[in-house]
Amino acid sequence: MESATENKSSSSNFIRHIVVDDLQSGRVQEVVTRFPPEPNGYLHIGHAKSICLNFELADEFKGRTNLRFDDTNPLKEDTEYVEAIQEDVKWLGFQWDELRFASDYFEEMYNRAVLLIKKGKAYVCDLTAEQMREMRGTLTEPGKESPGRNRSVEDNLDLFARMRAGEFKDGEFVLRAKMDMASPNISLRDPVLYRIAHTHHHRTGDDWCIYPMYDYAHPLGDAIEGITHSICTLEFEDHRPLYDWVISECEMEATPRQYEFARLNVTNTIMSKRYLKQLVDEGVVDGWDDPRMPTISGMRRRGYTPEALRTFCREIGVAKSNSVVDERNLEFFIREDLKLKAPRTMAVLKPLKVVITNYPEGQTEWLDAENNSENEEMGMRQIPFSREIYIEQDDFMESPPKKYFRLFPGNEVRLKHAYFITCQDVVKDEDGNVVELHCTYDPETKSGSGFTGRKVKGTIHWVDASAAVPAQFRLLEPLIIDEAQEEGKSFLEKINPASLVVEHGYVEPNMAETKGGDKYQFFRHGYFNVDPKDSDGEMLVFNRIVSLKSSFNPAQA
Repeated sequence: MESATENKSSSSNFIRHIVVDDLQSGRVQEVVTRFPPEPNGYLHIGHAKSICLNFELADEFKGRTNLRFDDTNPLKEDTEYVEAIQEDVKWLGFQWDELRFASDYFEEMYNRAVLLIKKGKAYVCDLTAEQMREMRGTLTEPGKESPGRNRSVEDNLDLFARMRAGEFKDGEFVLRAKMDMASPNISLRDPVLYRIAHTHHHRTGDDWCIYPMYDYAHPLGDAIEGITHSICTLEFEDHRPLYDWVISECEMEATPRQYEFARLNVTNTIMSKRYLKQLVDEGVVDGWDDPRMPTISGMRRRGYTPEALRTFCREIGVAKSNSVVDERNLEFFIREDLKLKAPRTMAVLKPLKVVITNYPEGQTEWLDAENNSENEEMGMRQIPFSREIYIEQDDFMESPPKKYFRLFPGNEVRLKHAYFITCQDVVKDEDGNVVELHCTYDPETKSGSGFTGRKVKGTIHWVDASAAVPAQFRLLEPLIIDEAQEEGKSFLEKINPASLVVEHGYVEPNMAETKGGDKYQFFRHGYFNVDPKDSDGEMLVFNRIVSLKSSFNPAQA
């Protein structure tokens, strides 16, 4: 397997140029980045882009990357998320230099807030959240100052200490930065730095009942860790002056700089952590790792490979303006990664029994089949063939249209790796449904025998009925289809009802011992992954990773 830093795209990006300039000018001696998730949910594909950017940038210049959890909101955080995020980063192929938490710095952050108060740069405010919104102003009107803005330093120090001591209720007071209520940048109109929350924290327990806001804690965490390049998405661009203000006014020794890039948006993909959590909480999906979810854990369970995700993240580039990436772009890189890795085998998803009437009863022969026609090193396998087999229901039509080359009464087709067969008779149930076909085979047409007597236009796949292994197949589609959305509907009403279709069929007997995470290309069906959660000794469960072919090529898009 390639390492996480091999096979990088030769293309560069504006952040890399900044890093090169900073090293050449001597502004930084060593590149230090960080991936700073909030532990309030599972990571999704958008986070994968940020992970790759931060880790690969530091790796390229022989620098360091920290994994730092910005755990400043205990109301929404959980140890489960902390553990899942670490697993995701490792699975993608990266290893952090240091594991840090914003909560490691709570005492330091508190002391820096006291410094701000002493400098007259912060004050305790008793306005409600609604009142603060009303007094914040608009893009064309300045905000109004809080009555607490002119409190004395002594009163502010006293109130802030009592906030920490737990004397006040949630929401009764906040600490705000004293900046500029007339600033055209609304995020600079005395933003909140601390709020009261009598909530148990997953790491600090009940030691604290006041917690720093993200916009205050994040720059301090970067400065404490000596981060040189604080890379974030475009929605934080307006917050950059606040980021710089916190570092400067708190008199931090290190002065990291913030740089913004466009977040990843993918067609037919839910990128809101709030919506993803709603899907989990309301039971619409089978947890955060449901294979339809765009979470890294969901993609892992579906069968995506870390190599494909890393290549995708590199090749889409790093831009300064938002755009939407076609989901077929990601699918292309998955196919490219799997085409030489995945064994090619046969599976019947919707079985129809075929009895080969002129094949000897009780006889089984073993046929040779290559495991991957594009990768000879994967070798050969043997598959059983006998009088009764299963084919796909879709590979037979009693009254076919023109140019239908599969099986129909009187027509001859090739069985993949086997013989030519001809449909002679159709068996139906009392409702008129086709339940069985009677066919004959030509023993001279065995695959690999060199038979050239005649040609057929159709080749279909099959499995031996007596030896086939029962399996469940999950055919996955996007949870939401962008083009199909209707205005006025709630989020849950927009869920694609066809996002999961389950079929019950059979696979070749050589797959009986397969294990969770094994990947295969099923002839004509696509690439599939053995579900690591639901497959057991009684039933194999396969998730379709991606369909087999697409005309889409990202180089031409």
